[in-house]
Amino acid sequence: MRVSQTSLPSSNRKDLRTLKSLLPYLWQFRGRVVIALIALIIAKIAMVGAPIILKNIIDTLDPNKPNGSTLVLPLFLLCAYGALRLGNTLFNEIRDSVFARVRHGSMRTMSSKVVEHMHKLSLRFHLDRKTGAVTRDLERGTRSVSSLLNYLVFSILPILIEVILIATYLLLAYSYWYAVVTFSTVIIYIFITMKITEWRMKYRVTMNQMDSKANSQAVDSLLNYETVKYFTNEKMEIKQYNETLGHWEDAAVKSQTSLSALNIGQGAIIAIGVTLIMVMATQDVINKNMTLGDLVLVNAFMIQMFIPLNFLGVVYSQLKHALSDMERMFNLLDEPEEIKDKSNATTLKVTHAIVKFEHVDFSYYKDRQILKDINFTIGAGEKLAVVGESGSGKSTLARLLFRFYDVKSGAILIDQQNITDITQESLRENIGIVPQDTVLFNESIYYNIAYARLDASDEEVYSAAKSANIHDFVISLPDGYETMVGERGLKLSGGEKQRVAIARTILKNPRILVFDEATSSLDSKSEKQILKAISAISTNHTSLVIAHRLSTIVDADRILVMHKGCIQEQGNHTQLLELNGMYATMWKLQQEEQKKIEKLKSFNPEVKRHKD
Repeated sequence: MRVSQTSLPSSNRKDLRTLKSLLPYLWQFRGRVVIALIALIIAKIAMVGAPIILKNIIDTLDPNKPNGSTLVLPLFLLCAYGALRLGNTLFNEIRDSVFARVRHGSMRTMSSKVVEHMHKLSLRFHLDRKTGAVTRDLERGTRSVSSLLNYLVFSILPILIEVILIATYLLLAYSYWYAVVTFSTVIIYIFITMKITEWRMKYRVTMNQMDSKANSQAVDSLLNYETVKYFTNEKMEIKQYNETLGHWEDAAVKSQTSLSALNIGQGAIIAIGVTLIMVMATQDVINKNMTLGDLVLVNAFMIQMFIPLNFLGVVYSQLKHALSDMERMFNLLDEPEEIKDKSNATTLKVTHAIVKFEHVDFSYYKDRQILKDINFTIGAGEKLAVVGESGSGKSTLARLLFRFYDVKSGAILIDQQNITDITQESLRENIGIVPQDTVLFNESIYYNIAYARLDASDEEVYSAAKSANIHDFVISLPDGYETMVGERGLKLSGGEKQRVAIARTILKNPRILVFDEATSSLDSKSEKQILKAISAISTNHTSLVIAHRLSTIVDADRILVMHKGCIQEQGNHTQLLELNGMYATMWKLQQEEQKKIEKLKSFNPEVKRHKD
């Protein structure tokens, strides 16, 4: 699979922008960062100082030294050597301990920030997103924060500080050629590593893309388990998933083989540099320009410096991978908030709960207008029903009322307050909804009902369940209200989920109620009980009822009949039948359908109007 070069996060500019985006999350821990850096520098000074002390110990013990003095135990130097070794370990551990809060705190803050931002994004974004891919990007992105900080503080910075300290000592203590060879080796090593790693990044990008895509496919197929089974498409789902993993595998193999080639090149550069240094040092010892201790010192420096440097390629590669993963996560943060509160937005003050749609036009996409010049008012305590064929714009009214989208033109008012001028939180606090497709949390039944009001008492939760005709069913379960409902509530039937949603709305007890096909999943007996409950809780509440079955809204104060985004007819049930228009035709068809069902029942008592 080809990946365009413009999609590769290989640009230094992109990396710098990603690092800049990370800085605000580190700033809150700036004190700890400074302490960790000081501990890091002290640890490296101790590490570089240890070979210098070792050189002096060896020179002290050299039997061929010029003055020919008697050998004595260099106790002070040995204690200093041990102290420096201890100091290196001690300050490294102090660095790790102090920096742990920075690393994990930044991950927590960033994860919370991304999830908070995603909750602020519009319904349009969430309808278009692929859940599996987004969650994988979030998971990799937050994990990469820890990786990035680890690489910078525990690998990159220590190596750079150590190289600078060693090169400086070599420059001051010996011929400048030692420093030249050391610096040259490091610079060539870093240059080659960066160039080849930049080239290899395209494989990592492809791996990430295929990994997210495969995860998305797996999640989608499992969430739609029943649909897959209905159409026996298991083989197709596995084939798609396997093909995507095949692209991931190809990219992963190329990434690994190119890494091996890079490691061979890095090893060659280091081997050449170390060999040159040792040849120079050995010659200086022969020429008596250096002592045996100096030779040991130079050798110790080379080993001490080039062993961690040998892993710089892997570290740099992982650093680039982390930056790539972080960039995808920051892209989520860059998603614009389509629906935002105005800077001077006020809190909704509900007095009479009068809802008014004024000349509302709306379209999800430019080439398809959904609502056209919609005008209606729901009076205080009035029950307004909206009916019409599928795609006529009925459910869109509820989404606009909740301000999941903003109208293209016109306005929606609640007690003369334009909903675009008030905070979204206060707007939604005053509206309750029973949606057509109820999705529950993978928690207990109690949790899902109490979700409407987190401070509700047990008695209030039970009372709401009784009003929704679900209490008796719940207490009959082995675990009662603690029964887990499963992913998206799949352990419950459609009717049971719908009754949980109704109980949740009853518990919230808002001034404005929206019922979007609220009884669509209920059997005849439950439907009558729920309609009775809805009628009871709708008293003194402004209600918008979106319905398909006309029998459920015959008691509505007023009914709007929608057709192709326009209000075609309006009036109460009797008036609309007398009008003998669209509503009357729909009523006649549904009555005929009901008669057929009743006729089937007379032959088979087990036939039910709807399967619960």
